[in-house]
Formats: sequence, C-alpha cells, structure tokens
Amino acid sequence: MKSDIIQTIDVVLLSIKNDQLYVALVKRDKPPYQHQYALPGGYVHVQEDDNCLETAVRVLKTKTGISSPYLEQLESFSGKYRDPRGWSVTVVYFALVALEVIEQSANASVCLFDVQALKELPFDHANIVKATVSRIRNKAQYSSLPCFLAGPSFTLPALQKIYEICLGSTLNKVSFRRKMDEMGVLEEIEGALSKTGAYRPAKIYQLKSSYLEALKVLNKGL
Repeated sequence: MKSDIIQTIDVVLLSIKNDQLYVALVKRDKPPYQHQYALPGGYVHVQEDDNCLETAVRVLKTKTGISSPYLEQLESFSGKYRDPRGWSVTVVYFALVALEVIEQSANASVCLFDVQALKELPFDHANIVKATVSRIRNKAQYSSLPCFLAGPSFTLPALQKIYEICLGSTLNKVSFRRKMDEMGVLEEIEGALSKTGAYRPAKIYQLKSSYLEALKVLNKGL
C-alpha cells in the first residue's frame, strides 16, 4: 500500500551576527511558497539515504553549500495542515557554525535572518526555529555546543560572549572558565596570543582534536 505521507528533513543552521543569533534561510525555487525564504529542507531519498542523519547532511550541503562538523536531531513535526500538499512529517536537525563559514561557503540562495525578528515563514518553520533556539538556550547551560559558533580558534572572553548570546544572559567570568575546564573540550594553542584590543594579549584556544574525532564517530563520519 502506497503511503501518501510527505516525508522530509529540515535543517536549522544557526550562527552569530551583530551579537545576535541568526538563522540561515534559503529562497524556495518551487511551489509551494515559491520565492519565499524557508529552512533548507528536502525529501528523504529512500534508495540513497541510510538514515535521517545522512539525509540531513545531504540536504544541508545541497541547499546551502555548507558541511557542518556537527548535526543534532531536534524533534519531528507532523500533521495534516503544516504542508498545503498534504499530511506531512519532517525530522528536524540543527547545527551551529561560525559566521565566517557561512560567508565563505554558503551559496547565493542563503540569507541570514535575526531569530528575534522573524515574521511568518512557510510551513511551520517559524515554530521550528523557536524550538531550536529554546534547545540551544537550554544546552548552553551545560554543554560545549556553543563552541561551534566560535570558529577554529578563539579567546576565552570571545567564547564567553558567545555563551552569553546563546543564553540571553551574562555570566560570571570565573564560573565560566571553571565550567570550561570541567568540560575538558578545549586546548590552548601553544604560543598563540590575541593581539587585538587595549588589554594584554589573551591566550587562544581551540576544540580538542580528540573531541572532534569523537563527534565524527557519533555522526558516523559524515
């Protein structure tokens, strides 16, 4: 019996611009909602994709030109009214990337929008973005997830600012550094110092290679 359910994957790609969280949207080239900005998404290719993660990686690369080192599943959204074409279900993934990644790798159809200023979006994409931001704010309290917004190297003050943007609140400097030490995902880049600003040069850090390798295993090397 043939299923009439529309099965898709959508990806919420977040970055920081102007000290705010921004989401990457792409202009749709087909109906419904042709020429409107929406989340990058696409159909599951049952003969090609082994699982939803593979679909998410493929969709993100195809629609935006970006390959993220980290994708996490958010949740599924379903119902008969979310898509004018019929009953549909989408599994949503999200990723955090530094602004420079989007500026250097994204294709021309990608545009960044402030998540706090979003108006109506096609399908239920506005609700999906809100749910993702809520997840980010929660995970920023205890995880290393916001580090992916910092780029390949960063100072601790810069990283603390990123965490504060994700949380929507300020952090105590001593407590923040203690938390990062406890997580054990950062390593100092030997001899590297920041030379910007009026203060003394700050040490520069990066994510540990062992941590990044563990993520590749988690994401099945994709």
